[in-house]
Amino acid sequence: MQSLLLLLPDFSLILLGTVLRRHLVDGDAFWTGVERLVYFVLFPALLFNALASADIDPGRALPLFLAGLGTMVAGFALGWLGRGLMGLDAMGFASRLQCAYRFNTYIGIAIAGKLHGAAGVALMGGLCGAMVPFANVMAVGMMARHGQGSLLRELSRNPLVLATLAGLVFNLVGLEIPVPVQSFLKRLADAAVALGLLAVGAALRWGNIGGRWTGSAWIVTVKLLALPAMAWLLGRTLGLEGIAFDTLVLFAALPSASSAYILAMRMGGDGPGVAWLISATTLLAVPSLTFWLHLL
Repeated sequence: MQSLLLLLPDFSLILLGTVLRRHLVDGDAFWTGVERLVYFVLFPALLFNALASADIDPGRALPLFLAGLGTMVAGFALGWLGRGLMGLDAMGFASRLQCAYRFNTYIGIAIAGKLHGAAGVALMGGLCGAMVPFANVMAVGMMARHGQGSLLRELSRNPLVLATLAGLVFNLVGLEIPVPVQSFLKRLADAAVALGLLAVGAALRWGNIGGRWTGSAWIVTVKLLALPAMAWLLGRTLGLEGIAFDTLVLFAALPSASSAYILAMRMGGDGPGVAWLISATTLLAVPSLTFWLHLL
C-alpha cells in the first residue's frame, strides 16, 4: 500500500491530463505547445540544473550507466525475439520495437524525487540523460534502415542529450551556477515535472492497435516485467547498492516514452501502434511499479 501511495500523486497528474484533454482543454495546438515547452525548455533546464550541481563520482556512476545500457540492450534483444508474434512489416516492427526499451523520463524523475529527494532526481536525471543517445541510436538506426531520417541529425538536435552533456561538462569543469540563475532553473524544473506528467496523460491513445495482440503483449511484458528483473540481476552483479540500485530498477521499470510516438511519426513509421503501446505500458505501470517499489 505504501508503494502505491508513493505513485499516486504522479499518476493522478497523468489521469488529470487525460481528463483535461477529453473534457476541458481538447485543442491539439494547446497540448502540442505544452509538449514542446516541456521537451525543449523545462526538462532540459531540470536536467542541466540537477547534473551541474550534483556530486558526481565517475567511479561510482560508471557501473550504474553500464547496467542501464545493458538493460536497454536486453530490451532491444528481447523485443526482437517477438518479431514473429507481431504480424507487421519491417517498418511497423521497427517502430514498435523501441517501446521495449525506451523510458518515460518524466515519470522516472518524479518517482526518484519522491523516493530519494534531490539525490534521486540527480541520479535518475543523469542515468536517463546518458541513456537517451543510446536509445535514439537504436530506434533511429532501425527505422532509418526502412524509412527516412538521419541518425546524426536526430542526436545533434535532441534537447535532452544537449542538456545532459552541458550539465556534465559544467560539473566536471568545476563551475558553479550563480544563485539567481539556480533559482530560475529550479522554478523551470518544478514546472517540468507537473506539466510533463499532464502531457503524458493528454497523449494517451486507444485507437486501432493493428498487427497481432500477441506481439503487443510481448512488448508490454518485456518492458514492465522482464527489464526490471534483468536490471535487478545486473545491478547485483555489478555491486550496486542503495540509491544507485533503486534508480536502476526503477529506470528499467518505467513505461515507454511518448518520444517514441513522435519519432515514429517523424520517420514515417507506425504511429498509432506505438501510441497504443505507450498508453498500455503507462496504464499497467501503476501495478507493475507498485510491485517493484514494494520489492525495493
